[in-house]
Amino acid sequence: MITRQVCAGMVGLAMGLGCAVAPPAHSAQSIRVLLASDVQRLEVRAENTIWVTDAQDRAHFYRSSLRIEVRGQALLLNGARVAGDQLTLRAGDHDLKLWLPRQNGNGNGTSLQSGDEKAALQVSGLVQLVRRGKGVLVVNQVDLEEYVKGVVPAEVNSAWHPEMLKVQAVAARTYALYQHMLSASRDYDVAAGIQDQVYRGRQGIDARVEQAVESTKGLVVTHQGAPIYAAFSSTAAGITEDAVIVWSKDLPYLKGVECPFDVESPYYQWKAAFKIDTLEKNLRQQGFAVGTIATLTPLAQSRAGRVATLRILHSKGELILRGEELRKAVGYTVVPSTQFTIESIGQEVVLSGYGAGHAVGLCQWGAKELAELGYSFSSILRYYYPGTELQNASLTQAPPMPAS
Repeated sequence: MITRQVCAGMVGLAMGLGCAVAPPAHSAQSIRVLLASDVQRLEVRAENTIWVTDAQDRAHFYRSSLRIEVRGQALLLNGARVAGDQLTLRAGDHDLKLWLPRQNGNGNGTSLQSGDEKAALQVSGLVQLVRRGKGVLVVNQVDLEEYVKGVVPAEVNSAWHPEMLKVQAVAARTYALYQHMLSASRDYDVAAGIQDQVYRGRQGIDARVEQAVESTKGLVVTHQGAPIYAAFSSTAAGITEDAVIVWSKDLPYLKGVECPFDVESPYYQWKAAFKIDTLEKNLRQQGFAVGTIATLTPLAQSRAGRVATLRILHSKGELILRGEELRKAVGYTVVPSTQFTIESIGQEVVLSGYGAGHAVGLCQWGAKELAELGYSFSSILRYYYPGTELQNASLTQAPPMPAS
């Protein structure tokens, strides 16, 4: 067991106790958040009038509630057809409450949900509906700081140490700004699920979250004057991972650091099982030409001891799969990390492993322990993102496209 004293000694020289950085004022910045895709119907409510602007900039007004449907090539508002393929909804200074149909998914982060299908997702800012395919994209355009408030309690427990909440706030803000600066040609900047960072609108925001976000307002982690790709995950259970191994992103601040601080995480050690035919089906759905699987074996490990690639022998040949691709195929909640060994394989594959998440960058449970040991949010961020500094977002430049 790693003691708190050992933890403190290991990181003391690396980052010091540090001082809190006083954030300067920050100009307003909005973020476009994909709440759901392929939506064919939804209900919207507000405490007052809902303003809807169509593609021809014509305004429509609805008293407190609105039903939106996609029918053929048409968009219907309370049963009446409107022109164009894009709508913007707002309720003045009030929030909008959205009822979105629950979307099917296997825990791999490819579908977005608002939680309980009978509950509303309450958001501030604007909601844009963009026609794509057979449905619409539902995009929340929201102030960056309000967005961060919606991420913090969705990613960590708001009862955690105040410095850890600040760590999460700065990481979430940095990640969002990084994506915003590189997404001008897309319909949105970030998605509200685990493929980016979890966002649940106004749900879970309390005084502790408000304080963490306000006290770090505008601060982002930078490298050479640009926001970093501020990756984070739950539990590293060892050395954090190099981004090259996971995503083929060669980033100097995501090379991996020692993390013996997360042993109290409930995800530190685990067992998992999944059916082999589930893997076959999901791989085919993702475009892999795979037949009946005979064997599944780790092929290469990273320096940190995680499965970098696997070899699958099947009736149609051989498939080399990245460890993270296996997690995506089976479900991120089914296989918590790539730090595993295969105990048996038959109709069912049984794994035993450690950690949760991709393990690149910030370790949330490790940062929690460091905060409890007395380290400042700025020191914790510098430890997990070596070679970086904190800077006000308004002073940053666009990041380069990551080299692969």
